[in-house]
Amino acid sequence: MKNSKFAFYSSALLALITIVTFGTVKPPITGPFCPGNCIDYPFTEIAAQFPKDYIWMYLSVVMMLLYVTVITCIHYYSSEEKKIFSHTGLVFSIITATVLIIDYFVQVSVIQPSILKGETEGIALLTQYNPHGIFIALEDLGYMLMGISFLFIGLVFIKSKGLGKTIGIIFITGSVLAIGSFIVISLVYGIHREYIYECIVIVVDWLVLIVNGILLSILFRRANLKQ
Repeated sequence: MKNSKFAFYSSALLALITIVTFGTVKPPITGPFCPGNCIDYPFTEIAAQFPKDYIWMYLSVVMMLLYVTVITCIHYYSSEEKKIFSHTGLVFSIITATVLIIDYFVQVSVIQPSILKGETEGIALLTQYNPHGIFIALEDLGYMLMGISFLFIGLVFIKSKGLGKTIGIIFITGSVLAIGSFIVISLVYGIHREYIYECIVIVVDWLVLIVNGILLSILFRRANLKQ
C-alpha cells in the first residue's frame, strides 16, 4: 500500500485524540444520570458551563475528521474484491462525520453566544443539556451510523489472518453492540430513552476507535516497513 506512513500516523492520532476526548467529557448535569445540582428545563442557566462542558466537542470534531481519514486509508488498503465493503463503510463514515460535526458546531457556535446575549428562545430544544433534545437525537443517529460503518469495514478484515482478523472482529463486535443496544434500549424505554443510548453507543464506538486505531497503526506500520 502506498502512503502507508500517512495511514499509520492517521490511525495513531485517531486513537490518541479519542483517548484525550474521553478524558475531557464531564458527568451529565441533567437527565437520568445527573448526580445532583441538576439543570432543568428550560435550560437557561448554562452560561457558567462554558467552556468546560464543551471542550470535548472541539476534540470530537477533530476525531471525526481523523475517523473519515482512517476509513479512507482502509479503503485504499483493501483488496479489489473487498473495496465494495470499504467503499460502503467510507460512505457511512462521511455521513456520520457530517451529522456529528454539524451537531457539535451548532453547540459551540450557536447555543453559548445565544445564552450570553439573553436570546433563550428555542434553546431548550437545541441544547446538549436537554436529555431528549435535538443534540442527543443527532448523536444517537451519528454514532449508530458509525456502528454501521464498522460492520462494513469489519468485513474487509474478517477473513484475514492474525492482526487483520482481530481488527475485523473488533469492528463487527462494535457494530453489533452499537446497533443492538439501540434496539434493546428502545424496546425497554420506548421514546423515553433520554440519553441512555447515547452514553452507551459513545463508549462502544470510542473504544473501537481507540483499540482499532492502535491496531491499525501497527498494521500500517508493518505495511510501510515492507515497502
